[in-house]
Amino acid sequence: MRDFLSAVTGKTVRQLAKLRGGGGSALPGLVVEKLDPGFMGRVLGRLPYGVVAVSGTNGKTTTTKMVVEMLEAQGLRVFTNRTGSNFSRGVVAAAIQECSLTGRLDADIAVLELDEAHAMYFIDRVQPRFTLLLNVLRDQLDRFGEIDTTAKLLQRIADATTDGLVVNREDRLVAAIGEATRARGGEGSGAARGPEVREFGLSDSLLSTFPSDDDFHASAPAGEATAKRPADVVLVGLGDHEAEFEIDGTVHRTGLKLEGLYNTFNAAAALATVRMILQAGPRTGTAARREGDASTPAILASLAEVRPAFGRGEQLELDGRPLELVLVKNPAGFRLGLASFDAAGVAAMIAINDQYADGRDMSWLWDVDFGSLAESGVDTVSGTRAWDMALRLEHDDVPVGHVEEDLRRALAGFRERTMSADGEARPRRIYCTYTAMLELRRALAEVTDVEDIW
Repeated sequence: MRDFLSAVTGKTVRQLAKLRGGGGSALPGLVVEKLDPGFMGRVLGRLPYGVVAVSGTNGKTTTTKMVVEMLEAQGLRVFTNRTGSNFSRGVVAAAIQECSLTGRLDADIAVLELDEAHAMYFIDRVQPRFTLLLNVLRDQLDRFGEIDTTAKLLQRIADATTDGLVVNREDRLVAAIGEATRARGGEGSGAARGPEVREFGLSDSLLSTFPSDDDFHASAPAGEATAKRPADVVLVGLGDHEAEFEIDGTVHRTGLKLEGLYNTFNAAAALATVRMILQAGPRTGTAARREGDASTPAILASLAEVRPAFGRGEQLELDGRPLELVLVKNPAGFRLGLASFDAAGVAAMIAINDQYADGRDMSWLWDVDFGSLAESGVDTVSGTRAWDMALRLEHDDVPVGHVEEDLRRALAGFRERTMSADGEARPRRIYCTYTAMLELRRALAEVTDVEDIW
């Protein structure tokens, strides 16, 4: 009866919110959380494969999308927070939208992107069966104060995980969480031993391509190789929309529709997580439908079909030519974004906001080398921190054509100026922070096809 009342209440709130002109995406979750705090735990607790939590400072949305689509290709029915709302109320709202009037989800497993801080509320109500921890980068320090605080939050998620933990071997703080989880498990027996821990990582030759925050300030050369644990999945090679992964001692090459070097490394994380889930199978005493081929070639084939999540190397078409949206949030991510896309022959715009979801402190821009943009320059700089960005580019001798804080006016000007009078189709690219990306996508949706947020 409680599930019925909560489901009906949530669905009614959602419809009322829509009738009043709002999206209503999170409001039903907020209302149901207040009225029935146990709803989320009961609904997700019935899933045969349990709950998979994906957390870390960067890469959650795209990696969650990869895990979901690979599991679906193996025949599993997957519930996920597709809107990208990674607070608990967003998860509840998504569950209300998809569940029946009796509070039942037609799913075998839940794969959920969780904000590092708001995950604390989630794990008090739902224990993840599997957790993937991606990284701890210097992102949104105004929220957490220091990266060690973020690491402590991720450690708490790991401590709440029952069966399997996947960690980034190349991230010092995340690797330490894996070691601590192993040490804790070694002290117990049976269920008290804690989750199995696996790693994903990079070959030594690729370490310098994917710098951590430590590498920006360390005295040793970036990516200097050190002794480390064997990883379940290792990214060993990069190509043009292809990658090589070492799995069980064998190197596998696969094509990728994903854009950006960072998404290729996230693919290693997704592969390690999917392998752990499929090898574990459903929980004892539960039944789940799965008809796919769980072999490594089959999993890689499903990975090859995954497209980027919104703003993560997303490609649109505007005026008959490509427009790429590249999300940037911290020095490592911006550096990899610049390295992933050739600046030659491309009209560039940079949009930097400093709203809560972006992080207020933009001093990290000074840790990014913008020299690769010097030859082609940047046509437009926009956003609430447009002038800060313009100053930063000036110090790297990058020409800036126009500075316009208002994003819609900046986009209109950028579009008009990059219309080629001689008919030459010059592609466009916009590097943008999170809230700038959302506003730009809304403006672009008025003039071209923009996919709904995944």
